[in-house]
Amino acid sequence: MGRQCKPPSQTWRTFLENHVQQLVSTDFFVVPTVTFRVLYVFIVLAHDRRRLLHFKVTAHPTSEWTAQQLVEAFPWGNAPRYLLHDRDSIYEGPFRQRVRGMATEEVLMAPRSPWQSPYVERLVGSMRRECLDHVVIFGESPLRSILKFYMACYLRSRTHLALAKDAPESRAIQSPELGAVIEIPEVGGLHHRYERRAA
Repeated sequence: MGRQCKPPSQTWRTFLENHVQQLVSTDFFVVPTVTFRVLYVFIVLAHDRRRLLHFKVTAHPTSEWTAQQLVEAFPWGNAPRYLLHDRDSIYEGPFRQRVRGMATEEVLMAPRSPWQSPYVERLVGSMRRECLDHVVIFGESPLRSILKFYMACYLRSRTHLALAKDAPESRAIQSPELGAVIEIPEVGGLHHRYERRAA
């Protein structure tokens, strides 16, 4: 008598596509300072429009601190259905209790598989290449300030092919009748936003 074969489960990519409206990713990345201190940046990214929902900087992350950041990212009970993150031990204990309290289902990535969280990994790479690789970080406060400017630029100005060349916060199409194209410096001149303005 042969074994009964179960139908195959959906692939990882299919899961991401099927739940893109209800899926949020979190991740940490490190930023060294000029004095060789290591700062940790925690980010929360919504998959639907690649929106950076929340970020915070600390020198000493804990599970309690990370759980509090999740509350700050979703303050009024608007928690996502799924929360995608890696298997770091910081996501244990108080963090796991907080996620359960928010009625959110944790989705864990396989060990050493950053490709399973493509949007947040891409965001981390973009933050490094487009901003942090071009500045010297002196401490928490300057890093927080720089990332705040980058976050505003990312949300309003940075286009994505997956969003039909729109930004996470949708931009209106400007017709030529509005005037000449001017450049507006952002992130201290590292990037520019281009808009039409009447002369």
